[in-house]
Amino acid sequence: MSRKKLIRFAKNTLATNVLEVGKPLYENIKGKWNDSLFFNSNPIVLELACGKGEYTVGLAQVFPEKNFIGIDVKGDRIAVGSQQAFDQGLTNVAFLRTNIEFLQNFFAEGEVSEIWITFPDPFNLKKRIRRRLTHPHFLEKYRSVMCSEGLLHLKTDNRELFDFTLEELSAFGFRDLESTYDLYESDLKAEHFGIKTRFEQIFTEKGFPVHYLKGRFSRQNDTA
Repeated sequence: MSRKKLIRFAKNTLATNVLEVGKPLYENIKGKWNDSLFFNSNPIVLELACGKGEYTVGLAQVFPEKNFIGIDVKGDRIAVGSQQAFDQGLTNVAFLRTNIEFLQNFFAEGEVSEIWITFPDPFNLKKRIRRRLTHPHFLEKYRSVMCSEGLLHLKTDNRELFDFTLEELSAFGFRDLESTYDLYESDLKAEHFGIKTRFEQIFTEKGFPVHYLKGRFSRQNDTA
């Protein structure tokens, strides 16, 4: 393991805005994020597979009235976002080190108001499609932790993943759907506040269009 990674792991151990195995709140945070960590009643927004947390930190700057949590299994990555949040004095940012598979272990029903999925792995091989973060396997988890008016966002440069997601969301009774195959040439551009992940910066500089959608889940007991 590289020295840089070891340093970042050590920082995570001390960082009060990082929850990971071995920390007291890690096992008991479900349903208590606002009371035990943020100490307010503001809406909670997740960035899934957040990497270095560009969106987590960027959105937290724009929306101080919301709480943002970046989730990733890679501790060396979230250490970067954690440090940036500290450097900028952001108290509405936290990071959770876990696999998204275990999302329901950390969030109670209705605890989340918004979810961002930014440039996830498209898992194009047929045998790996179930690992897509917009596969029904995961969509059901998101719906279970989101409030009734909760928003889901997806940004990707992968057309196959985007079309797949549109089909799956339709089957889930997704409502208020807005989508575009070219975000930066659409009316939705302004909603992104110039925030770009490292991957997005690379893709856009090469001229690839960014696909984007947002909308809300219908609750399981909603009538059609």
